[in-house]
Amino acid sequence: MKTFQLYNAQIKFGSKELLQNVSFTLSTGEVLGIFGRNGSGKSTLLKMLFGTQQGGSIGAAIDSKIFNPKENILQQHIGYVPQHEFVPKQPKVRDIIPMYYPDEETQDKVFYTKGIHKLTAKRVGELSEGERKFFEVILVGSGSHPFLFLDEPFSMIDPLKKDLIKEFLLQRKETKGIIITDHYYDDVLQMTSKNIVLKDGKSFTISSVENLKEFEYLSKN
Repeated sequence: MKTFQLYNAQIKFGSKELLQNVSFTLSTGEVLGIFGRNGSGKSTLLKMLFGTQQGGSIGAAIDSKIFNPKENILQQHIGYVPQHEFVPKQPKVRDIIPMYYPDEETQDKVFYTKGIHKLTAKRVGELSEGERKFFEVILVGSGSHPFLFLDEPFSMIDPLKKDLIKEFLLQRKETKGIIITDHYYDDVLQMTSKNIVLKDGKSFTISSVENLKEFEYLSKN
């Protein structure tokens, strides 16, 4: 088991302190849900952890070994699927997979994941937004890194693909610690073993829909 520890993430944009004193721990075998209204810093936090967000300060450790995300060392340990597309559009899906994974064992793992075989002959640019996001989650999630961070994996996904993603993530969490942030809160809560909500730059532990209402992420009506 490996444990990811986040200490005191902080970042300011102009006079606005978007994140202040955000902390959590995540072990392999756990799924952490991060909730928050638009602009609360969810995507910014994941980018900071992955080392692609400029500015701010953050302390991160794996099994108590301190890392500096800005040195990109953590990327060896983290798979990250951002909100926006990142896979090149021109190649076919079947040609993208070997670009990411030269070893045949991992290639086969992706190729034979349920739902992928129907996409392999298409160019990435021909995929619907939901198909592309599904492929990206499977592609990145099949890697050997012990932690997987997903920004809105259920957005624009049809119910069948959503169920396939959930099934895939439940299998992968046996060897990974997973973070999910998404406004489809019911889907996230079905997957998670622990949850936090971001409000006014700070993180708060929650466990239910009622808690989301208390922190004004959801309407109380």
